[in-house]
Amino acid sequence: MPIESVVLNGPVPRRRFHLQTDRLTIRMLARGDVTALSHYRKLPHVARYQDWPMPYTRDLAHELVEEMDALTGPTPDRWVQLAVVVGDIDGPMIGDVAIWLDSAATLAMIGYTIDPDHQGQGYAVEAVEAVSAWLFRRKRVHRIAATIDPRNLPSARVLERCGFEYVGTARSAAFSRGEWTDDARFSLLEPDWKAWCKRPTGAPKRVELVEITADNVRAVGAIDRGFSQRGFVATVLESLAEALVPPTLRGDRIRPWYRAVTADGELAGFVMMAEPYDRRPHPYLWRLVIDTRHQGRGIGRRVVEQLAAERRAAGFEAITVSYVADEPGAPAPFYERLGFVPTGRIVDGEVEALLDLSV
Repeated sequence: MPIESVVLNGPVPRRRFHLQTDRLTIRMLARGDVTALSHYRKLPHVARYQDWPMPYTRDLAHELVEEMDALTGPTPDRWVQLAVVVGDIDGPMIGDVAIWLDSAATLAMIGYTIDPDHQGQGYAVEAVEAVSAWLFRRKRVHRIAATIDPRNLPSARVLERCGFEYVGTARSAAFSRGEWTDDARFSLLEPDWKAWCKRPTGAPKRVELVEITADNVRAVGAIDRGFSQRGFVATVLESLAEALVPPTLRGDRIRPWYRAVTADGELAGFVMMAEPYDRRPHPYLWRLVIDTRHQGRGIGRRVVEQLAAERRAAGFEAITVSYVADEPGAPAPFYERLGFVPTGRIVDGEVEALLDLSV
């Protein structure tokens, strides 16, 4: 859990904001951060979805640091920039988090950037979690919001892993880098944050595939993948609609088989397969959706393993799947870890892969 600490600076002691997590310290920007700040902010691929001036120079970094040096912490009616450093307060700076508070300090907004050399290690999630916890527990804010370019899927994934809910996209609402872009908006309410913190996070004891009935169909329809996964898998409701009116493929009507997924008795996902036919002899894993609240628990892997065992017992030699392979956050690594091997075919722009059930 984040811990707020006190640092004494200058000839007159001042309370200076900083938080500590397991791996990070989050503190006010300091003069020693100019080099690190200017280093990653000047990179075009880092600045692509940000609105700071480019080229980003050391002079600009100096100006921001001097501005923050006059403050002791997050302040109503303004953006405050915090350094994210590894280890203790004097550790290397690897990124920053920005906080904005309204005049009453009841509504907040956040932003975040991590140096590319340190991305992929969960630092952004750890920093955003710590700042969110501080805002809810210490500042007693009611709501935290964040806005991103919808194309910035890694940033969306950070918010999803911290419990933020996608609330909509304002079309052509942000002018950045010389163009009008869409603005995807996320928020986290204090009661929802508390519920998120209490969600199950470990591997479930039981993962079961259960029939969808009149009693659970609405709850199953509410299962949702994250905003960052919308380009990779359809919604549960779209899948159920296709199951109700199955498409025809080269004259053959697809026969769907589908189930809800439960983890220790709680609805956690949805899976749908297309049964084999003469010209397509292998069962096809058509849809697999794990609710955002239950991702990261190994549920998807266990669903595929159960399906493989059942189809193997029924005498089938393989299961096929198709997926997006070349975009950030695409599911290719998930299927490859399970043993699916690309066949070399591209189906509707997706890579086809096969899981050999004879091994």
